[in-house]
Amino acid sequence: QVQLVESGGGLVQGGGSLKLSCAASGRTFSSNAMGWFRQGPGKEREFVAAISWSGAITYYAYSVKGRFTISRDNAKNTMYLEMNSLKPEDTAVYYCAAAPSRYLTGTYYRRNEYNFWGQGTQVTVSS
Repeated sequence: QVQLVESGGGLVQGGGSLKLSCAASGRTFSSNAMGWFRQGPGKEREFVAAISWSGAITYYAYSVKGRFTISRDNAKNTMYLEMNSLKPEDTAVYYCAAAPSRYLTGTYYRRNEYNFWGQGTQVTVSS
């Protein structure tokens, strides 16, 4: 079992920055590849970014590439999502998720690749 708790969400003006954290407990953190997803109002939950167990491999959704950075600190059992140049369309509840394996598969962007989820943190970007 892996327990995940997100934090760092809030209200920010367009063009601003936020850094989300995902604290993990339970199973050894470095045993899991991890991901961030988000769900905007009236939308389905969508992939944002993913990171392998070591942090050496990362993937991003096209909509956030160049603005968001995913990282992890295995010593602190924590994953991060640094979000810059935020846009109103980034408004969503952001979820962190843990995959059952250390390695990202070819379908890392699918929700069913992850079997543990946090409760989410709200990010609101004003125009």
